[in-house]
Amino acid sequence: MNDVAKEPWLSVIGIGESGVEDISNFGWSLLAQAEYILGGARHLAMVPDDLAPEAERIVWPSPLSEVFARLKRLRGKKVAVLASGDPMFFGIGGTFSRHFPWEEVRVLPFPSSLSFAASRMGWPLNKTTLLTIHGRNPAALLPHYLPGAKLLILSKDGTSPATVAKQLVERGLEQASISVLEHLGGDEEKIIASNAAAIAAGGDAFRFADLNVIAVSLPQEMPFWLPVTPGLPDDAFDHDGKMTKRDIRASAMAKLAPRPNALLWDVGTGCGSIAIEWLRAHPTCRAVGIEPQEKRRAYALHNAEMLGVPHLRLLNGTAPDGLRGEEAPDAIFIGGGLSADVVNFCLKALKPGGRLVAHAVTLGSEQLLLNLYQSHGGDLTRLSIAKAEPVGPLHGWKSAMPVTQWVFLKQ
Repeated sequence: MNDVAKEPWLSVIGIGESGVEDISNFGWSLLAQAEYILGGARHLAMVPDDLAPEAERIVWPSPLSEVFARLKRLRGKKVAVLASGDPMFFGIGGTFSRHFPWEEVRVLPFPSSLSFAASRMGWPLNKTTLLTIHGRNPAALLPHYLPGAKLLILSKDGTSPATVAKQLVERGLEQASISVLEHLGGDEEKIIASNAAAIAAGGDAFRFADLNVIAVSLPQEMPFWLPVTPGLPDDAFDHDGKMTKRDIRASAMAKLAPRPNALLWDVGTGCGSIAIEWLRAHPTCRAVGIEPQEKRRAYALHNAEMLGVPHLRLLNGTAPDGLRGEEAPDAIFIGGGLSADVVNFCLKALKPGGRLVAHAVTLGSEQLLLNLYQSHGGDLTRLSIAKAEPVGPLHGWKSAMPVTQWVFLKQ
């Protein structure tokens, strides 16, 4: 006998600039029946006093994380949550999905401000990059500054357009087109069109409402940009000379095979080049690096910020002890501190189906990888790179130290 589905007790209702006036009749009925109504002070003020007069009104707490325990204590009560636009699009609905069984939750979406912005700009959403800096580090925008890209960005507040404009100017994109769309879908809707240089310079003409979306159109010809594929130029990273160089790094990334939501351990992080390339592969990728040298950790953190992945997490320590208690990874790269103890610990920690890639440049570490290949299998490859360099008036090949690469797929 099938269980009868229970009625969701937690309703998340999306609203627009005009507030509750735009919600459906069903949304009105959920509000009228609610025992608790949760939302920002602005949202709660939009609910008429005579609608659900007995309902307790709760303003979002600070920090937000406190709300989940409180809501769990209300399980079974009728709770209505007011949220801007589509709660499942950079919104609270996605957060709730990590805290509550989804059969207990009902979501009534309203068109998001990005949908409104796309309609005003004439940009198809499927051909536009959708981003947010609301509650997030603006550095995460940097990988998306690519030739011909069109970006729609949810702002944090009225200062956000200037933040974006200054980023663009710093990259030589003074003439990038920026439109700031305020109060979309409401009576105060307004669009201010300009360019990065003018908005970065500021002035009374560029004071923006806190409720805004930023539309950025980048030129086809750009003075500098970095690809989304692995193998960034070595000079994209600050380093002390000890790093996994571009061609070798591209090979390692191909073998590590980043995928959405996957976690990487980068053992012996150095300047962070492997972890950073992993994080740039997909916005949901995660990486934990472990590096004992303070100077190199500083390089890695700086590089992560400048290359648009400020969420790189760095540990001060050495493997294996510094990694004990960490979440099991989907992939591991060992570029420094290679030893039998480190490899054995990593192999045990690696999830089934996970990949381990280890590099060796010395005879001793190469012998270790040979032993691992003989005992565990996998793929063993020697990578040798030579580049043409001047030899007097002519050119010749200069070889870098060969790298031995062991790749293992855990069954």
